[in-house]
Amino acid sequence: MANVHPLQQGLVHGGRIRVLKPSSSSSNGPVVYWMFRDQRASDNWALLHAADLAARSSAPLAVVFNLFHRFLDAHARQLGFMIRGLRLLSLRLQSLGIPFLLLRGDAVDTIPDLLYRCGASYLVTDFSPLRQVRAWKDDICSRVGPGVAVHEVDAHNVVPLWVASQKLEYGARTIRGKIHKLLPEYLVGFPELPVLENKWKAWDPPEIDWDDLLADVLRRGEDVPEIRWCEPGEAGAMEVLKGSKGGFLTKRLKNYESDRNDPLKPKGLSGLSPYLHFGQISAQRCALEAQALRKSQSKSVNTFLEELIVRRELADNFCYYQPHYDSLQGAWEWAQKTLMDHAGDKREHIYTKEQLEKAKTADPLWNAAQLEMVHYGKMHGFMRMYWAKKILEWTTGPEEALSVAIYLNDKYEIDGRDPNGYVGCMWSICGIHDQVYTIIWNLSCKQGWKERPVFGKIRYMNYAGCKRKFDVDGYISYINKLVFETKKRKSEVISAPIANHVQKVMKSRP
Repeated sequence: MANVHPLQQGLVHGGRIRVLKPSSSSSNGPVVYWMFRDQRASDNWALLHAADLAARSSAPLAVVFNLFHRFLDAHARQLGFMIRGLRLLSLRLQSLGIPFLLLRGDAVDTIPDLLYRCGASYLVTDFSPLRQVRAWKDDICSRVGPGVAVHEVDAHNVVPLWVASQKLEYGARTIRGKIHKLLPEYLVGFPELPVLENKWKAWDPPEIDWDDLLADVLRRGEDVPEIRWCEPGEAGAMEVLKGSKGGFLTKRLKNYESDRNDPLKPKGLSGLSPYLHFGQISAQRCALEAQALRKSQSKSVNTFLEELIVRRELADNFCYYQPHYDSLQGAWEWAQKTLMDHAGDKREHIYTKEQLEKAKTADPLWNAAQLEMVHYGKMHGFMRMYWAKKILEWTTGPEEALSVAIYLNDKYEIDGRDPNGYVGCMWSICGIHDQVYTIIWNLSCKQGWKERPVFGKIRYMNYAGCKRKFDVDGYISYINKLVFETKKRKSEVISAPIANHVQKVMKSRP
């Protein structure tokens, strides 16, 4: 168990920092910040802590990013967005006098090697609840020299995960009070990044060929192409949050509480999830800006903060304290039992993963949701619930349903491979955080969701219920138009180089 750093006279609250490995000696070697989950220069507690360590020990600071080969099977959609953001980030850090180093390979090899070569005294890293990242950090701690201290900083959550709760929570109801109690202490403004006197001198950072890097990842992951509706980087994120044209807080907040569950009103959502996932904007910055509008838009602000803080941090809690966060083993005992009791129930339809991926089902509403994800890169939140529950209904059992849902979500969603995505699938298929039933069950009551074939006592959703909620035919029509326009743009992008080539050939002829 890592130790929480004692409250210190520094820029960052000690409760936000954990010492994964102490140092056996003190030195003024460079401080290295291994950036992973929080890819930004502004409002970044991990960068602030690294800069603070460097300033107090008169040491140089460098930021390093390790590019894995398609981490968790990321495709061009996710990698292109991330690398374009990193390119802008490298320029921003350069303007601050902080070198940006890009490594490629396995972090368990590249990070210790870099620390050894530069004679580092500290490694500061982002927090992630995902087991792969935690395993890398354990391995790195065992490989670095005794003179290197390793600090982990939760710059992703408003209230650090290990401070908010030290156990697996049942649902929003059980963690909400704990988080709200700590908000006055942690939901505070950000200090300025300190000016560093000693600059990096270990070696000149090699120039990064961003165009070549982009071409490589786009080629390798071309079966899931990039999206064009959101601009990567910190400036793009702030424009979505509070821009003068269509910013969420400046133009769309007033209707958030009423419109966010209507799939025909995509502008009713904040549009921030890609930026939050890649850490191109701080959830804390979003919360601070929203909080300032509470007097005039109290309902919408409170609803937004519930999603931004409580629900996001609940997802991190689940993935951190439940090692089986992406399998049936991670469900509560009652859910495992009821799902397995009904695993052999007759299904009206059974579809293969390939049929589902290609939206070849008898349900036009489900097909529309799947196509929205495939072509737009973002399925409306309300539809995600219906979409995942129908996969449970149409596959051979809950294990297959969960596997297929996570596969499709991670492959096509711009914000896939994320605790929120895993918890969303687990909520829909395994009843995680669906607290009405979970709490009733744990009080040994007999009541709960009505028991049904296939679903057992998991919450049920169907087509008729969706028709009562929103204009289903209008949504299907909207998605069909969206897909047509997306395919048209893709065709124009592909045909443009060919047309240019033909034009050059024609001009070269006598």
